[in-house]
Amino acid sequence: MSVLVLNEREVEQLLPVSECIDVMEGAFMALARGEIDQPLRTIFRPADVKGVMAMMPTFRGGKAPLFGLKAICVFPGNAAIGKDAHQGAVILFDGATGELRAVVNASAITAIRTAAVSGLATRVLAAPDASTLAVIGAGVQARTHLEAIACVRKLARVRVAASRKESAERFAREMKAHVVCDIEAVDSNEVALRDAQIIVTATTSREPVIRREWVAAGAHINAIGTFSPKARELDTATMVDASVFVDRRESAFNEAGDYLIAAAEGAIGPESIRAELGEVLIGSHAGRTARDEITIFKSLGLAMEDLAAAEYCYRKARQLNKGASVSV
Repeated sequence: MSVLVLNEREVEQLLPVSECIDVMEGAFMALARGEIDQPLRTIFRPADVKGVMAMMPTFRGGKAPLFGLKAICVFPGNAAIGKDAHQGAVILFDGATGELRAVVNASAITAIRTAAVSGLATRVLAAPDASTLAVIGAGVQARTHLEAIACVRKLARVRVAASRKESAERFAREMKAHVVCDIEAVDSNEVALRDAQIIVTATTSREPVIRREWVAAGAHINAIGTFSPKARELDTATMVDASVFVDRRESAFNEAGDYLIAAAEGAIGPESIRAELGEVLIGSHAGRTARDEITIFKSLGLAMEDLAAAEYCYRKARQLNKGASVSV
């Protein structure tokens, strides 16, 4: 049996974020139509370890059934040593025979597909003429998100804020080679959000990095940094005043601190979640309904996103003769 192995660089070459946005659209529509099965991820937190391991299985049926499993370690402190916080692999298995088909670098898959999903949500939910972007955070996800948002909206101005000003300045300097618009590092989250029409929060903060009084009417927020019930990037007032969309309700009700903390305070409830992204895409639920409406897309990351992205890489690599084939 031959197994295809794709490294980080090969994934980056095979999966441009512009192409991944359309791949994610198909995956979310399939999820909304009930064509994908996936349980909640399992997160393993050993005592005294400064990271976690997540196991994320999924199955997609149809004419070419496929199992996918992402096994990933998340170490937030990696940024300080110049490494991605996400380390692991996405593994593909034939859905009819169970045979192993591919092992794909998960750092690149996670960075690209997460940004692509936010790009998709922005395409669907942000004001059509939105051109001002605020990015909170300056790591890997902040970079791929800027590229993804630039694929779906014509950006004129980007402001970036980070916990360390020098990180924001480096982000602004380096990203000017990838996105043609004004990119400015600023001193605070509040300044970054001033009049922003699109907002991305890509942090590891456990406390809110956005407050309601900083958010302009009509803004769209992609909240992607946290996946823990005890951590949030958005304050309760923002959650109350916005229309909230999620990748999956079950995940939000179990993992999204942005939702769970506000719900524990009695400020919001299950009815506060307007729809899943896939439901908006297939037309079973409305998206944005008013110009001054604040919309939030709370992204936790789903195994089916990894499956769709890895399968796209696998099929493209076979066509282009990329990657390494290993007999096992």
